[in-house]
Amino acid sequence: MKKPYPRNRDIGEAIARVLAENPLIHPAELYGEVVVRLEEMGFYAGLVTEKRVWRVYEMMVRRGEIYDVLDVVVDGKR
Repeated sequence: MKKPYPRNRDIGEAIARVLAENPLIHPAELYGEVVVRLEEMGFYAGLVTEKRVWRVYEMMVRRGEIYDVLDVVVDGKR
């Protein structure tokens, strides 16, 4: 049976779980940890790109769903 593809909310949930378990993670390690978490959740993560993970992360920060603990989202007013 094929594994389902993750939607953006599934990726967001994986990001939130990774950051909850390890808030001091280096930004370069986030993508790999999110892919591992998605596979643990039962999704096929082969088509999840690094750009998509960062786009979902940025959307979550801008919506106020998570705090920018990695300090990578640039405010347009700077």
